[in-house]
Amino acid sequence: MHDLETRELRYFVAVAEALHFGRAATALGIAQPPLSRAIRQLEQRLGVQLFVRDRRGVALTDAGRVLLREARPALDAIAAAARRTQRAADPERPLVLVTKAGASHALLQRLLDASTAPIEVLLCEVGEQARFLRDGRADVAVMHRPVDDLAGFDTEDLLTEPQVAIVPAQHPLAARERLTLAEAGAVADLPIARWPRLDGSYPDGPGPEVRTQSEIAQLVALGRTLLVIPASSRAWQWPEHVAVPVVDAPEITTVLAWPAGSRVPAVAALVRSAAALR
Repeated sequence: MHDLETRELRYFVAVAEALHFGRAATALGIAQPPLSRAIRQLEQRLGVQLFVRDRRGVALTDAGRVLLREARPALDAIAAAARRTQRAADPERPLVLVTKAGASHALLQRLLDASTAPIEVLLCEVGEQARFLRDGRADVAVMHRPVDDLAGFDTEDLLTEPQVAIVPAQHPLAARERLTLAEAGAVADLPIARWPRLDGSYPDGPGPEVRTQSEIAQLVALGRTLLVIPASSRAWQWPEHVAVPVVDAPEITTVLAWPAGSRVPAVAALVRSAAALR
């Protein structure tokens, strides 16, 4: 049996995500030579090659991709155990709720108003809520089915709604009363923005790669892209944006999510408040 150390996993994940030993060493705050030695020693102990290193750069092997998939949740679980243990020592601490910035604003306000316990709101970018829950930085999250990663969480449905396309106010699409997904995706001068998948890669397509709400807002205002989002999320749209209903887009359900099996009383109380809002 091969016992893996937390330090080894952190080093490996840093290199696997950066695919560059120098950048990974900088992110970790260490020199590159000890990082390279640690990865070689890890490969020797496991008896597998984790990275292909050549003049073109660094790439993961099949074994490396498996370890990356397994290492991320393992590191999250270790971090979560430490954070939850520390918070358990302070029964007066506020509940930490993470939500995507700009999403479900009115619903979130109703949820906060209905809560009987203090809540600290933590804002994140698209798709980050699951990581915050898994590594213990948050107790609960506002998430969206089917677009967010809900594996390993219990959920309470809050709202189901249609989607809209956010387009530049000066574009001809802004005058439309409604669109289909095919129509939204067929405008050559306004390709749909591409968000990263759960593994960090981007789907193929001509649209710009984006990671943050501010990026997408600016690009839409400049007439470079459009995006399709839940109707309530358009609360963040700029005056340069127009929302057009997308009639055949799948409905999105906003949910309150928390780690399965949570025994935190404040979480249970918030879930009861959320259920009463429906």
